[in-house]
Amino acid sequence: MTSFRITVLVENTARGHGLLAEHGLALWIELGSRRILFDTGQTGILCHNADRLGVPLATPDAIVISHGHYDHTGGLPSVLGRARRPKVFVHPAALRNKFARSATGTGRHIGMPAEALDALQSKADITPTEAPVEIGGGLFVTGPIPRLTDFEDTGGPFYEDRDGLRADNLIDDQAAFLDTPAGVVVILGCAHAGIVNTLRYVRELLPARPIHTVIGGTHLATADETRMARTVDALREFDLQRLLPLHCTGFAAAARLWREFPGRVSTGPVGKRLDVDRS
Repeated sequence: MTSFRITVLVENTARGHGLLAEHGLALWIELGSRRILFDTGQTGILCHNADRLGVPLATPDAIVISHGHYDHTGGLPSVLGRARRPKVFVHPAALRNKFARSATGTGRHIGMPAEALDALQSKADITPTEAPVEIGGGLFVTGPIPRLTDFEDTGGPFYEDRDGLRADNLIDDQAAFLDTPAGVVVILGCAHAGIVNTLRYVRELLPARPIHTVIGGTHLATADETRMARTVDALREFDLQRLLPLHCTGFAAAARLWREFPGRVSTGPVGKRLDVDRS
């Protein structure tokens, strides 16, 4: 029996003595003897929480970057200052400039910080993920996710330039997934491709297997009633047994999911540990 555990290192909420929260996400994955870091949060809080939780952040076999926003990549300098040149699985588009625009039209950079990009290029071995690829031990990343639904979007006014002339469709958005005896576990960063698009793509990649658990950001914080209703309807087709909506899901959307799927939805603050057994 191979153990499989996910520990929440960075999230918008924290529960436990001395643990810190920030707007971001980082998950530590233990898969047998393998150690994988999925995203890095936005600051060195990653290292603080890892130390408090006894997570050996200096020993990842691989790092997965779900997409190139600051709240998922800003902790790279901290972790790469400890780790010994790990493999980093990232889509090339995650390294490009990324911007958001406010309602007043003001542009701001939200992409990978310069320090993180420098650390990535000098202290890691980059594996580009332009298609599904195995990280190890049966854990895969999806690479780019087909956008097929007509009710999901990237979740915000994202652009490739500060003036907002070129939309950023966030083709770098990717998820991780692992088959287990109970079913497939899917790990999301922000699901900018859409949670339904993501789960349908994973099901396409593993057509004979049910999806059992989904954990991570769903970027439903700005979803209107139509999108939420259609998302809930679409999620029913998967008969998920566990859903942990984190980070960018938003309180209202998380509460809606909690109500629609009673007994199957739970929180995932910093310090949360999710154990899954593998044959």
